[in-house]
Amino acid sequence: MDITLNYVEAGEGFPLVLLHGNGEDHTYFEHQMSPFSAHYRVIAPDTRGHGKSPRGEEPFTLEQFAEDLKEFLDGLGICRCHLLGFSDGGNIALIFALKYPQYVEKLILNGANLEPDGLKRSVRLADKAKWTWLKAVGKADPKKQADFEMVDLMVTQPHIDPLSLRSLRMPTLVVAGEKDMILESHTRAIAAPIPSARLAILPGDHFLARKDPEKFNSLVLEFLEKG
Repeated sequence: MDITLNYVEAGEGFPLVLLHGNGEDHTYFEHQMSPFSAHYRVIAPDTRGHGKSPRGEEPFTLEQFAEDLKEFLDGLGICRCHLLGFSDGGNIALIFALKYPQYVEKLILNGANLEPDGLKRSVRLADKAKWTWLKAVGKADPKKQADFEMVDLMVTQPHIDPLSLRSLRMPTLVVAGEKDMILESHTRAIAAPIPSARLAILPGDHFLARKDPEKFNSLVLEFLEKG
């Protein structure tokens, strides 16, 4: 890896890795660290170019972030973990689990999508308008170029074949909000091909872990402990 990812950790026991969403950092999970670390060794990294992790020179893609995750886990000596990803973090977790299933004991996907069309139309149109503007002004402003890369992830990625999800054999929890920015039909399409997937649609929007941590945490811990 050309960079060293910033991270925080708490607790002891089996590793539980938390992956934040686009434009965020590990603090998104501020309401999860303490409850989860009572049961697990909880590790929350900042993705490349997010939080206190440097951008580096490698491509700014979800696939690269998945490779970063592998090297990060290898560096910590972790060969098996529970993996929870939110939004783009869910997309990274899914890409990682498909490529390196031997690392993942249980998988939790919160607000993930397989392709940009999985977002509701209003969100896609707003992202595309911002993407077009940032693309035009980014060449003259390094800060705007960094913003462009973030939005570009949402507009152009991911592209995951739903049929590939049939290969996932680890227990999987797919969770989203009733008013999520991800289409409910798309969330259901993620869960459907995974042989051992459990689907949960909760009251709320895209940011369940932050806005309703008690309900979200209870669901996750119950899944991890009982499957």
